[in-house]
Amino acid sequence: MDMVIIALLGLAVVLVVLGAKRVPQGMEYTIERFGRYTRTLKPGLNLIMPVIDQIGQKQNMMEQVLDVSSQEVITRDNAMVTVDGVVFFQILDAAKASYEVNDIYQAILSLVMTNTRTVMGSMDLDELLSQRDHINARLLDVVDDATAPWGVKVTRIEIKDIAPPRDLIEAMGRQMKAEREKRAAVLEAEGQRQSEILKAEGEKQASILQAEGLKEAAFREAEARERQAQAEARAVHVVSQSISEGNVNAVNYFVAQKYTEALQNIASADNQKIIMMPLEASSLISSLAGISEIARETFSKKA
Repeated sequence: MDMVIIALLGLAVVLVVLGAKRVPQGMEYTIERFGRYTRTLKPGLNLIMPVIDQIGQKQNMMEQVLDVSSQEVITRDNAMVTVDGVVFFQILDAAKASYEVNDIYQAILSLVMTNTRTVMGSMDLDELLSQRDHINARLLDVVDDATAPWGVKVTRIEIKDIAPPRDLIEAMGRQMKAEREKRAAVLEAEGQRQSEILKAEGEKQASILQAEGLKEAAFREAEARERQAQAEARAVHVVSQSISEGNVNAVNYFVAQKYTEALQNIASADNQKIIMMPLEASSLISSLAGISEIARETFSKKA
């Protein structure tokens, strides 16, 4: 009897040990009873029916990353490029991830690779090289919708590298060099154009200032001639008045003035080097004396 009790106690201990299951944090286990899914074990200590229940699949519930292998893609403009990338995903439902698809990891990789060819094959090479964010967003939308029935949430898809063929890279380099030279030529032409415009503006301002200077000089010259004419008119008036009063010195004034001007013109001529002419200095001096006499009489009348 004692042996039976001991045996039963030992069997109970074995059943408890077999029925107690510890699930690590970040993991979930599916339970199958006679091969049929019944429930999911959460992290921590769980009890199952020994022998009857068995652990089916162990799923990692943390966010995971898969490397997408390199593959060749033909773009819309018939350029062949080699691309690779990474995909980030998280299992939200352990039962669906275990029983809705055979190999969840291989299924996600195949789905990403096929949709990568589809999305990138509908774009030109220039769009591939300049719109990676747009490509990532399109891939994420398509793959996330496709994996939703599997209990998987795809969080990010990133294209790591897009490698065109070597000859295409060389052609792109030549094209970029030509574009830069074109831009440099345009900038140089624009700078020369601006220089010519500034030079023309400067010449225009200089012409305006020169014209204003000539205008001012002409105005001052005209004003000087006007004043000279007024002075000569005044002198003629004084002399005429003196003549009318019987003063012969006034006549000497006109004679001396014309005499002096004639001598000045003869002396300033370029083709005359030696001047020989009869000259009575006493006549000129007497005429000058007459001029001074007229001036004294005029100022004495004013006083």
